[in-house]
Amino acid sequence: MKLWISVDMEGINGLPDDTFVDSSMRNYTRGQKIMTEETNWVVEEALKAGYDDILVNDSHSKMNNILLEELHEEARLITGDVKPFSMVQGLDESAEAAVFIGYHSRAGKPGVMSHSMTSGVRNFYINDIAIGEFGLNAYVAGAFGVPVILVAGDDFIASEAKELIPGIETAIVKEAVSRSSAIAFSKAKAEKIIREKVKIALKDKKAAPLIPPENPVLKIEFCNYGQAEWAALVPKTKIIDETTVMFEAEDIFEAYQAMVAMTELAMKCAFS
Repeated sequence: MKLWISVDMEGINGLPDDTFVDSSMRNYTRGQKIMTEETNWVVEEALKAGYDDILVNDSHSKMNNILLEELHEEARLITGDVKPFSMVQGLDESAEAAVFIGYHSRAGKPGVMSHSMTSGVRNFYINDIAIGEFGLNAYVAGAFGVPVILVAGDDFIASEAKELIPGIETAIVKEAVSRSSAIAFSKAKAEKIIREKVKIALKDKKAAPLIPPENPVLKIEFCNYGQAEWAALVPKTKIIDETTVMFEAEDIFEAYQAMVAMTELAMKCAFS
């Protein structure tokens, strides 16, 4: 059996702010170690549950954060940038289930380091429904018929996930105080929570695949017009108001890749 795991960083246990997730800042190496440890807890529980093919996708920033030399020997790792499907690289119908760890709430919402892909995004919409990274990634999984059975992060991503996917297990490994502070649990407590929730999720598999709409309409609301101008260089896009760019997709895969291209281009805009 194959388990596919996406590992972001902002929702990892004990990480309260960007000093732990930005490679140029002082706590980043600590963040890498904790991120790798949390990944290993999931891998170990999957092996105990009978999974013999475990594929991990490093899904944060330049996607080369997990320490390969400390990763469990039975896991395979997709590492580095650029990936055609970014946070969902390597996910396909061969997976029995998907697990998202280190996840965070969407832009404009409470939660530790909440955002949607980049700091330039105010909102993502699929068919006028606001959605974040979690939802977009879960839609891609759903298009392959793969259920997202567990998400780990703070209390706000847990609530966001439950609204989209009834029956999903949530491993709350910290509680948000503000966007840059949290009530952190001890390493031992966080490990216990992760292991117990993963064990339950792999056994019960209560969550159904999140099926995406056909011919989805993607809208991205940016922070300024310059970002929208850059994003609108992607073919088939159009600016529909001062900061929002629309893309009418054939399927969720095309919408997802358009989102990746639009957000990357938008960050080329200087604020001044």
